[in-house]
Amino acid sequence: MKNLINFLIHHSGFFVFLLLEIFSLILVFNSRDYQKSVFLSSSNAVVSSFYNWNNYIVGFFNLSKSNQQLAEENTQLKNQLLELQNKLEALQPSVSDSLSYKIPPEKQYRFIEAKVINNSTNKLQNYITLNKGALDGIKPDMGVINDEGVVGIVKNVSQHFSVVIPVLNPKIQINCKFKRNDYIGSLVWDGKDYRFATLTDIARHVPIKMGDTLVTSGLTTTFPEGIPVGTIENFNLKESDAYYEIKVKLATNFRTLSYVKVIDFKNAGELQELEKTAYEE
Repeated sequence: MKNLINFLIHHSGFFVFLLLEIFSLILVFNSRDYQKSVFLSSSNAVVSSFYNWNNYIVGFFNLSKSNQQLAEENTQLKNQLLELQNKLEALQPSVSDSLSYKIPPEKQYRFIEAKVINNSTNKLQNYITLNKGALDGIKPDMGVINDEGVVGIVKNVSQHFSVVIPVLNPKIQINCKFKRNDYIGSLVWDGKDYRFATLTDIARHVPIKMGDTLVTSGLTTTFPEGIPVGTIENFNLKESDAYYEIKVKLATNFRTLSYVKVIDFKNAGELQELEKTAYEE
């Protein structure tokens, strides 16, 4: 305490000056409207800037969590839509024509939401890693989509993770069809550009045009019918060729993949076993 008193006495001149300055400023700002408005405006600007920066920082760290919540809610809504669609189709088959995905009542699907934790687009054989695995119900050969369209097919699964072969890998082919006329072909990647792939097995008699939309055919247990695949970018047909050369602009942007949906066809095993038995006879 003695040291504090000595310090105050030794610097008494400074503290008296500081008090007088504060008192003078109070008198100025309280007695003159202009100075008061300048002071209030300046203080409001400082406080506003502080809150703007604070909101920006908090919002930045909450963005990832918000995106994940939105993806999960979106997946839940899609699952509810599929359940409702199946019920409607059982009562009135024609109702399904007005819905996004035309899923027959015998094909019971549900979506498993997952986050992309690793992804490549610049290799000949690209792969995608998801943060969900067998414990979440994911199995090999399940289809993977996002809100834009087809992504790929599950290849390997561990308890907590899974690896997907995307469209950007020549190891897989996607069975698809023209939305306009239902002609079926196979989509395969040529290893060049992540934005484009090649459509094969389209005979020369098939009428096609630029901008035609391709969707999944629904003829396999991997994808429901009607999932967007891409659009016709250009095509070529030589006189001696029996099939078109068709370049397809993919519906999915693989450079911006964040959240995907893994498709679980509940009766896939039963159907595959039945077809396998029939083919072997």
